[in-house]
Amino acid sequence: MAELGPLNPLPVVAAELDQPYTVGEGVSEELQASARYGVVPNIYPYLMQDGYSREAASREVPAVVLENSKLKMTVLPSLGGRIWELLDKATGKQLLHTHDAPQLANIALRKAWFAGGLEWNIGTRGHSPTSCDPLHTAIVQTSDGKHILRMWEFERLREVVFQVDIWLPEDSAVLFAAVRLRNPNDRDVPMYWWSNAAIPETDRTRVIAPADEAYGSDYTTDITRVRPTAHEGYDGTWLVNSPHAADFFFDIDPSERRWVVAADDDGDGLAMLSTGLLRGKKLFVWGQGQGGKRWQEWLSPGAGPYAEIQAGLAQTQFEHLVMPAGAEWAWVEAYGNGHLDPETSHGTNWDSAVAHAGERLEQLLPHEELEAMLPAAIADADVPPSTMLLHGSGWGVLERARRQKTGKGWIDESGTPFVDESITGEQEPWLGLLHAKAFDGAPSFVAGADWEGLLARQDSPDAKLHLATMRHARQDLEGAKAAYSEVLATDATPGTTALAHRGLGLALLAGGQDAEGLAELRNGVDSDPSNAALLTEAVTLSIRHGDPAMALKLNDAATKAGAGVGRLKFLRALALARTGNPGAAAAILREGVEIPDLREGEDALAALWQEVCPNEAVPAAYQFGMH
Repeated sequence: MAELGPLNPLPVVAAELDQPYTVGEGVSEELQASARYGVVPNIYPYLMQDGYSREAASREVPAVVLENSKLKMTVLPSLGGRIWELLDKATGKQLLHTHDAPQLANIALRKAWFAGGLEWNIGTRGHSPTSCDPLHTAIVQTSDGKHILRMWEFERLREVVFQVDIWLPEDSAVLFAAVRLRNPNDRDVPMYWWSNAAIPETDRTRVIAPADEAYGSDYTTDITRVRPTAHEGYDGTWLVNSPHAADFFFDIDPSERRWVVAADDDGDGLAMLSTGLLRGKKLFVWGQGQGGKRWQEWLSPGAGPYAEIQAGLAQTQFEHLVMPAGAEWAWVEAYGNGHLDPETSHGTNWDSAVAHAGERLEQLLPHEELEAMLPAAIADADVPPSTMLLHGSGWGVLERARRQKTGKGWIDESGTPFVDESITGEQEPWLGLLHAKAFDGAPSFVAGADWEGLLARQDSPDAKLHLATMRHARQDLEGAKAAYSEVLATDATPGTTALAHRGLGLALLAGGQDAEGLAELRNGVDSDPSNAALLTEAVTLSIRHGDPAMALKLNDAATKAGAGVGRLKFLRALALARTGNPGAAAAILREGVEIPDLREGEDALAALWQEVCPNEAVPAAYQFGMH
C-alpha cells in the first residue's frame, strides 16, 4: 500500500463538493426536503489527502483481531477503523472483499480512499473525512465479562462525536457493532451515516432485501423510483447484470425488519442486519461496462471485482436527517453469513426469495434478540476503556477546550476520552490562541464564530489570512476578499502571501472575474514557487477559465517529481490541445499518462484522446467513464 503522503496545504474553501444526484419523478416531498437539507459547499476545515502515489510498497499497519470458533474479524484502526476481513470459518469464505495490496485513489470526501472491507461514513454524502485517519482505539471490559473493541473520534464538519463498539460473543455466528452519535451543540445539525460493506462479486451473486421497489440512480440521470428486479430490461439484484454503475436504495416498509443479504452460487454471503434506527439499505454495483471494470482494476489490482451493500440512517444517501441539539443516537448492526438456499434465493420468484431470506436471517439472529441488545449497548458505551491501543487526532481535545473557554456544553468523555497525548502541531497553535497567545499561523484550519472572534482580535498577517479563509469557506466572498486584501497589504511571509493571492483569486473566479482571478493565482505561484499544490491548482483553473497559454507557462515551471506529476502531464496535454497543438497533446497521451488522484467518474483522459486522436480507439487504460 502506498504511503498517504503529506496533506494538501490549501484550505478547501471553494463551493465545489460533488452533488451528483437530482431528484426525479415518484419521489415524496418528505424525501425531497431531506435532500435539500444539510447540503454543504465543501468539507472545510478538513485538508485534502492527495499526496499519495500508485507506487505500492510493503507497509505495516496496526490491526486488531476478534476471533471465535465461527468467525475471524480483522480491523484496521489507523485507516478509519475499517473492518478489513470477516472470515466465515465453516465455509472458509471471506464475507468481505479484501486483498493484500490496497490502492489509494480519489474517491473520498478528502480524496484518499481504498476499496475493500466495511467502512464507517459520517458527515455528508461520500466516503468519510476519516476514511484514512487513525481513530482513538481501546479495549473495553464490561462488568459482565464482555470484551469490546471501541473506536471513536470528533467529526469536524458537523462537530459531533461518533463511536463504534465491536464485539464477537463466544461461539456466535454473528459479529456486532454498536454505533453512537452525540451532538453536543445547542443547535440541530444535519446528520449522515452509512456503513458500507464491499462484497465479492461473482457471476452467481444476488443481493436481496425485503422490498419490491427502490430509489435508483445510474449517476447520469435523476433519482427515481424503480423496480430492481425489472430495471431497464434486466434484474439488477444480480451483481453482473447491470451494464453501468448503479445505486439501488431499497424502499423497505417501516413494518419490515431492516436487512440486506448477498448470496453466491452456494447461497453464502454477507448479511447486514440492524436495529430500527438504521433505516436505509442499499446495493451499489460498478457495472459491466469498460469504465466500471477499469475502476475495479484501478482500485483492487488483481483482487477481482466487488460490489457494495450498505446501511444508513436515511432512506437514501442524498438526504440528511435533523439531529436535535444535545441528542444521542444509537443502534446495533450485525454481520454474518446469511447462508441461504441457493435454489430459492436465486429463483425467479422474488417474493419467495425475500421470504426465504427473511426466515434464514431470523434463524441466524432473531429480530427481537437484536433489538434487545440495544439498551445494554447504550449502557456499555460509557464504560471507560481498559487498555488504549491507538490515539486518533487531537481535535477532540481542542474542541473540549474551546467549549470550556466559551461556556458551551460538551459530552461525557467517560467512555470516549480525548487525551492530551493526541495533540500535535495541527492543534497547538489553536490551543495557544484560546489562551490569548499571539497567533503566528497554523498548518491547519478551524471553523466557527468563536474562532473568528478570537482571530479578529489579533493583528498578525496570519490571523487575517485565517479569518479570510473562514469567511471564504462559508461563502462570504465579499468579506473574504476584503480580508485577503488586508493580508496582501502587510509584510507577510511568502507562504502566507501566496495563500492570500490564491484565496482572492478563487473568490474573484467565483464571481465571474476570470482575468483578475487568474492573475491572482499567478501571483500566488510567483510568491511561493515551492507550493506544488498551488501550482497544480493554478494550471487546472487556467485551462478551465480560458487561459491555456498561462497553464503551459506555469506547467513549464513545475517539478518533475512527486505525486502530482501525472496530473500535470495530463494538464499539459490538455493545454496543448486548447492552444491549437493537438499533435503534441496526442504524443503525450500515446506516451502514457497515469493520474494517481483521478476522481471517481472523471472521464477526461478518454475525452481528450477522442479529441486529439479522433480515428483511434480509446485505450482501455484511459476508459474510466461510469456509464
